[in-house]
Amino acid sequence: MKKAQAVLRVRYGETDQMGGVYYANYIAWFEIGRSSLLMEACYPYKALEGDGCILPVVETYCKYRSPAYYDDRLVIETWITKLTKRDLTFYYHIKRNGRLLAEGFTRHMPINPEGKRIYLPPSLLSLLVPYVDDTEI
Repeated sequence: MKKAQAVLRVRYGETDQMGGVYYANYIAWFEIGRSSLLMEACYPYKALEGDGCILPVVETYCKYRSPAYYDDRLVIETWITKLTKRDLTFYYHIKRNGRLLAEGFTRHMPINPEGKRIYLPPSLLSLLVPYVDDTEI
């Protein structure tokens, strides 16, 4: 199973008054991980939307284990724990120096631009198979 990796540095504006990263930023970083996985799979969001498929988040979860701080170098590991024609779940680990700071998932259901549920494009399904690990959750 492949995991996509994205690297980022915590910006000062992403921290709160206590000096740690504000909790909602982890969810935004999940999107960075998801976008990186789709780019690595050669099917970025732009191509997906060009094919008439939008992937709204229908569920999200994040477990915070340890805070991140300004200027930390973080690695976002992303893979897939569920992949069907009508449902897709990405899983994320956010780490600093190998230490797990947060983990979570986002679940998506494909829709067309009019908001109607559709199937994921078959070409996308085949490109995502190497990133699937359904044994971890």
